[in-house]
Parts: sequence; C-alpha cells; structure tokens
Amino acid sequence: MRHLGCSLKLQHLLFLLLCRSCWLSVHSKVHESSVSRSQHCPSIDVTTKRCNSFVPTHISCSRHPSNNNDETKTHLAISSSSEPYPLDDDGRPIDIKSNQHLLNGLQTPHSGRKFTPTHPSSSSSRRSRLRSKLSRLLRRNNRRFTEGWYYRLTLPEYNESFVFIFSIEDAGRFIKGEKSPLTLACMQLLGPDDTYLVQSDEDDTKFWGWKYAQGLGCTFEWNKDDDIDDSAKRIIAAMTPEEWRDRVKTGFQILPFHLQGRLDGHDGTLGGVKSNQGVAGKAEYDISLRPVAGWGQYPPLSSQLQHQNETTSTKQTYSQFSTAGWLAKFPVFEPHWQITMAHARATGSLNWNGTVYEFKDAPFYGEKNWGGAFPTKWYWSQCNSFDDYPDLSFTAGGGIRILPFSFLPGKRTETLGLIGIHYQGSFYEFVPWTSESEWEVDPWGTWKFRGRCTDNKGGKQYEADIVVTTEEDVPGVLLRAPTKDEGMQYFCRDSGFGNAVVSLWEMEWDDNARDYIRSPNKPPLIDKATSRQCTVEVGGGPWWTTWKVKSQMSPILKKLIRLPYAFRRS
Repeated sequence: MRHLGCSLKLQHLLFLLLCRSCWLSVHSKVHESSVSRSQHCPSIDVTTKRCNSFVPTHISCSRHPSNNNDETKTHLAISSSSEPYPLDDDGRPIDIKSNQHLLNGLQTPHSGRKFTPTHPSSSSSRRSRLRSKLSRLLRRNNRRFTEGWYYRLTLPEYNESFVFIFSIEDAGRFIKGEKSPLTLACMQLLGPDDTYLVQSDEDDTKFWGWKYAQGLGCTFEWNKDDDIDDSAKRIIAAMTPEEWRDRVKTGFQILPFHLQGRLDGHDGTLGGVKSNQGVAGKAEYDISLRPVAGWGQYPPLSSQLQHQNETTSTKQTYSQFSTAGWLAKFPVFEPHWQITMAHARATGSLNWNGTVYEFKDAPFYGEKNWGGAFPTKWYWSQCNSFDDYPDLSFTAGGGIRILPFSFLPGKRTETLGLIGIHYQGSFYEFVPWTSESEWEVDPWGTWKFRGRCTDNKGGKQYEADIVVTTEEDVPGVLLRAPTKDEGMQYFCRDSGFGNAVVSLWEMEWDDNARDYIRSPNKPPLIDKATSRQCTVEVGGGPWWTTWKVKSQMSPILKKLIRLPYAFRRS
C-alpha cells in the first residue's frame, strides 16, 4: 500500500500506457467479485442470512462475498463430504480454480502465488516446462523477488496470540549462472510473551504454492518410516490434513480451510534464520479455519453462527477487492499487499515448546506481501479480538516506497496509508484514492490513525478514529523481513499486546461548517471498542522521532486507480 511517483510528464505517460494496455483487465476486475451467489456460491438468503456450503461439518459455514482472481469459472462436482477440496488421482488436494462453491465466495484477488515455482510438481506439464525455458531465455528470474504470508491467531482466554510467517525468496533466481545466495524458504513463528522461533531451508524446490487459491507449503523433512521413496516424495505438494500428519516431520502447509505445521528450529539469537543460529525450540500446530471476511463485503458473523446449517437461495452478491487497488496486478507498484482474511475463526491446538494450547472459534487473520523488498519505512496494526464486538476487525498500515522510474528527475517516493474496517457485514474502506487518512506513529509505544471515506451508495460519509498504545514493559520483538540486498534481516519490531480503542461514526452535512461532521443525532456505529490484544509493528526507518503524515497520492495515479470504483457494486 505504499506508492510510487515520477515527474508530472512521466506520470501522464504512465497513465496513458496503463490505460491502453490494461483496460480489458480493469474492466474484468471491476466485475471480478460480483458473481451471483446462485451461480457460484453456496446459497444464502439476505433477509434471514441463511447459508449452506460444501465446507466439512467440523468447520462451520461462512457467508460470502465472491471473487475469482480473473479466471474462467469452473464447476466441480464435489459432495459435502469430510474433504472440501477437489482431489487428484492420488487423493491429494489440487488448486481450486476460483470455484466459489468450495471457497464460500470469500477468496480475495491475489490469493494465489506470485513467485515463479520451482517445486517439481509445477514442472510436470509440457506447458510448464516451456514456460520455464522461456523465463530463463528472457532472464525473468534474474530479478530479486520475495513473497510472504502472514497469519495471526488470537487466544483471548489465554491472553496470548501466535503469528505464523511463511516466505519464499528468490525462487529459481540465478545471478551470472549461479543460484542466488538469498534463496530461502522460511517459517517464522511469534509466540507467548512475544517469543520467537524459526526454521528455514535453502532448497527452494521444497516450497510449493497454488496459482489460484490460497494454498502453499514446504516440507523441510519427511518422516523416516514413510512408505514412499524419495523420488516420489519430491513431486508431492498439497496433502490432505490426515496424510500431512502421517508423513511430515517438519514443515508447514496452509489450505483454504486448514493450517498445519511442525517446527524444529531455534530462536534466532545466535545470528540468523538458518540452522544452528539460535537456541533450539519446537512448535507444532493443527488448525481448522472458517473464513468470515476477506477484503470487502461479507455476511455478519452473527447470522453465520445462527443459520449455518440452514439452506435457501438468493441472487445477492458480495464483493472482494484488491487491498492496494487493481494496479497491484502489475509489477510496477512494489511491494504489493493483500489482506486475504480480514476475519476468520480457528479451531484446533498448538504446542509451543511443550505447552499445549487448545481453542475453538478463536479469531484468525491473514495477509500477504510480494515484490522486490519491503518499503523503506512503514507502520502496521491489526486486531479482530474486541471486548463486546466479536464481529469487528480492523487493519491499518502505511509507508514510504520507491516509485517507478525513480532514477529520473522528479518525485522518487510516495507516502501512503489506509484503514480497513469490517463490522456487521459492512466494509469501511479508507484508502488514499477515495478517502482521506492521516497517522501519528511514535518510534514505539503509540499508533494513532484517522480516516474519512465516502460510501459508494448514497454518498454516505464515515470517519474512523483508532488509537493503539503499548505499556512501558512491552518492548516488542525484533522480526526479520526481506531486504533488497541482504535477504532476511532484522528490519521491524512487533508485539501482540497493543491496547486498542476503535471508533466509527456516520457523518452528516452541516450548513454552518460547510463540511461533514459527526452526526449529533446518531450514536457512533462503533463506540470505543477496546482490545488488549492488538498487533502493532514499525519497520524500516529511520525511526528517531514521531512520524506524523497525511496520506497523499499523485493526482494522476489517484484517477487511474479510481477507475473501477465508478462501476463497483458494494
């Protein structure tokens, strides 16, 4: 969500080129998530908010917006059995090509992988082999590239939260004929009291990712007593949760409705993320997921829980959107950012160095980044576990990123921020191309965000105010993030113990002030919702003083990114 800039003439040129080359893509993107539920989703009644899904019985059904990542829709004849995924001839899950029956309509754009896959399973077809040869011929894999997935599990009953970070760097990248020294598959975990564990592998061919749906994983080590020979193991990618438990000694796997992992690594205190660079530690987790909200409209959590086993039909639609706008489909605005699960529920267990945590319907969140490296400076905060507001989730973030053609005269960076709030089935989006936002963030301890947005229907105005603080005895933990030249390095500070206060108002026009003001006749939509388990982060730098900024985007880029909003159906 960090943007880019150039001189005015160059921006006009960029505007014209992108308009000409990408209009068809924009036009399809406008309707990317406006798919009729009666055709592509489990049925739902808008009045009674009843739903039915192909999700297995141990995972409650969620109500759905719909998005299909610009792919042709397919219909798979899958019964409502214990396994919600289409399977190959060996009984293993395969990529879900935007089939909303299986994804409950909540899949966001960019859920699939962006990196060039090197896992043997991805090169089994003739088309894949030809594409790989063409990439090498055109030197497409010479560019620095990283893709990372971030998931957070909040356990209010334990007053703890856990973070799962998976990343792949420089997959298939060669420099002057040699494999990139920065190539790395990595799993980082943040646990009780902001403790940390990591395990990694320099063999990128162990890492696999689905092209369309949110499926990825890496098997660091197989069980020794496995009945499959090594050559056969190499081509295995996704597995059913049952098979994964039996065959994998260490590694991780995430599917749209399941997260599993076994880590046998260390705490990174002796120098890095590779083997023997810290004090030994172990963790294991096995979690079923029930998506509640992606990044867009969604059914209220209360209706999902109340009517999850009832069926009816409707033509109501819901929409999922790109967090950073439709231009995120192109590699000019890096790094990219997509919230994939603004809100979800998790059921399962987690073992952290011998301490076992069991949970049911715990708050869960997911997002991803991809591109050359992280911004030069950024902040971020997220929470979906509030007192008395079980259906509330917010994400706020902002930063400075380098603009394309920054070697030319003119503006070289752009500073942008956004706020996204999901509450009772509505999505309040405060983004720089349609809204106003500002922030005041200290080097550590205080995060303040304010935004004003206009609803697409009826011109309604909303204002959000968010304040997050940490206690003096919460120093946070240093985390590693991808850097342009040095790979995974300490580059940001995180904590899951922020104290958040969130308020949201509907605005109304005041003739005397000649502006929108908070409605004096209506109570706040969200009235100081509080949480003591908000995640906070600062990264990059330098962070010597308080960072106080109003988000400002280039007028040319703002007009370009706003194009789909003229057609968006909320």
